[in-house]
Amino acid sequence: MGLTRTAAPDAPAPGERVIALAGNPNVGKSTLFNALTGMRQHTGNWPGKTVELARGRCASEGRRYLLVDLPGTYSLLAHSPEEEVARDFLCFGGADAAVVVCDATALERNLNLVLQILELCPRTLVCVNLLDEAARKGLKVDLPLLADRLGVPVVGTSARDRTSQARLLSALDALMEAPEPQPRPVRYSAALESAAALLESVLAPLRGRGFGRWLALRLLEGDGELAERAQRALGICFSGLPGFTCALEAARGRLEEQHIAPEQIQELVTSALVRRGEELARAAVRRTRAEGEGRDRKLDRLLTSRRTGYPAMVALLALVLWLTLQGANYPSQLLSQLLFWVQDRLTELFTFLGAPDWLHGVLVLGAYRTLAWVVAVMLPPMAIFFPLFTLLEDAGYLPRVAYNLDRPFQRCHACGKQALTMCMGFGCNAAGVVGCRIIDSPRERLLAILTNSFVPCNGRFPTLIAVITMFFVGTAGGAVSSVLSAALLTGAVLLGVGATLGMTRLLSATLLRGIPSSFALELPPYRRPQIGKVLVRSLLDRTAFVLGRAAAVAAPAGAVLWILANVQPGGVSLLAHLTAFFDPLARVMGLDGVILVAFLLGWPANEIVIPIILMAYLSQGSLLEYESLAQLHTLLAANGWSWLTAACVLLFCLFHWPCSTTLLTVRRETGSWRWTALAAALPTALGVAACTLLCTFVHILGLN
Repeated sequence: MGLTRTAAPDAPAPGERVIALAGNPNVGKSTLFNALTGMRQHTGNWPGKTVELARGRCASEGRRYLLVDLPGTYSLLAHSPEEEVARDFLCFGGADAAVVVCDATALERNLNLVLQILELCPRTLVCVNLLDEAARKGLKVDLPLLADRLGVPVVGTSARDRTSQARLLSALDALMEAPEPQPRPVRYSAALESAAALLESVLAPLRGRGFGRWLALRLLEGDGELAERAQRALGICFSGLPGFTCALEAARGRLEEQHIAPEQIQELVTSALVRRGEELARAAVRRTRAEGEGRDRKLDRLLTSRRTGYPAMVALLALVLWLTLQGANYPSQLLSQLLFWVQDRLTELFTFLGAPDWLHGVLVLGAYRTLAWVVAVMLPPMAIFFPLFTLLEDAGYLPRVAYNLDRPFQRCHACGKQALTMCMGFGCNAAGVVGCRIIDSPRERLLAILTNSFVPCNGRFPTLIAVITMFFVGTAGGAVSSVLSAALLTGAVLLGVGATLGMTRLLSATLLRGIPSSFALELPPYRRPQIGKVLVRSLLDRTAFVLGRAAAVAAPAGAVLWILANVQPGGVSLLAHLTAFFDPLARVMGLDGVILVAFLLGWPANEIVIPIILMAYLSQGSLLEYESLAQLHTLLAANGWSWLTAACVLLFCLFHWPCSTTLLTVRRETGSWRWTALAAALPTALGVAACTLLCTFVHILGLN
């Protein structure tokens, strides 16, 4: 069986069949889609990662297909945006057939969706995936028996196995060539079947009997939104169909006779689907050996228990940060030397061309030097942090983090999925804000967006690390110093997590009151990460993306910064005027005017805060590089820095306004400048208050 892959525009080409790829979250559906189409569609090892439709082409020896990867969903009863997207495409998207991907290790739960799709789309292929995982757990699925009981073809696969992919395509070819299957329908209560039959006779001509029966049940439930969508998609008005109104009234009358209210219908339907799924799973799945204490269960006892789950999270966080600290130092130095060597060559070029000094200053000493700083400081830590983070994601650990933090977030009247978006924020707050799309509730999604910047992003780590090392660990270096630095940085991160929880609770009790929604989180099996794909995805998709956005704002900011430092009305630079203006406010916070202005001018990119401080203290007209932390410590101490100043800098670095990229992302995700302003004001207010209280407390006690 040959397999070809091509690009994927939305519209199918002539002779091409549209195949809807559906399934529960975390069943390997998107992995299978990527394997078949060759597209680099990101697949996270937790539920809800795929939130939009993705399209890709593949071809067997006989046919060409346009695969549509639907969002992972547990049901088509439309309780979430994912369910609505999947349902609407299956109903009205013009799919010629459907492939439903199931997890062989959790077949009973997956069959609920299979049975619902069979009511909508009889030409369906059931793909029982992860057979290798099932075998490892001592489970065997009787595929022929399952096919017989469902009335549709069933094929077994392992998504990462090319032989399985070819077998799936062969089964799909056979499905398209054969007459339309006749799935065995789920039987509901006699009263419900009788009522649905009255409407089915009127609706069946629209799309076939199965669709008519399914639509009849939804209309009896009183799903007005679906009714409107169906009428628009089908180009009809139900009330204009001959006999529709009489059939609907008669059907509702029969239900009233049996004391069945419209709001009870969905419960009856769900119960019948669950029972049928249980029956099928009992018949088709057998255990070949006792499960005993499997690897997954042993790991979960360690990583998700109340006694060891939180210490394990902290330990893993500290390990990731330590590896990032240790691994980034030397590459950062080499990269800095390379980029500033390029700067020297650019200077020689401008001199050779006879360019005016101001142009050289704006473009080279301003824009390029700032960009070089951002790249040299950001790239090495991100190139280490993001792969490590992605390894934890790919191995299946991040859903355990959400499981552990679900209870604290529930107490804050939020959703446990916020833990996942918070983790994304460690790399980039803007990416964390975008990740909030996985949260179904609009209220809880807004809570997650507004509080995402309370955890430090990759751009704040350089300042945090430098200050911690210089004033609280020492610059001598060594293994002990690196471990202590990682421990203190971990403490700063945990302080950010605590602030996230506290602010979430405050907002839930004031501006965004509400009851937390239910959160059913599937814990996927632990899987061996695919190192190659992890590196490609983390370095190209994440590192390059974040670095690119930071660089896009850093270069213009550098040009502006050079102008502020070199335009000198009255013999004093604009930068000096700014520092003098903000100095009184900064002193109240335990800072000085230079530090506060550095944070203000570092709004486009937090990485340039320390260089701006150096430039202001030394009265230079461009950003400076420092050769060692020991030299930097000497300079800062000479300009009045104490341990209290350093502590206040740490607090303000942890809690201040998000960067420009994050705020623009908040504006795009919320569609409101009001919420964007609040997202900036909340961490800033906390940072100002924390610094002021600490400074006041220390001065009262005479500790500084």
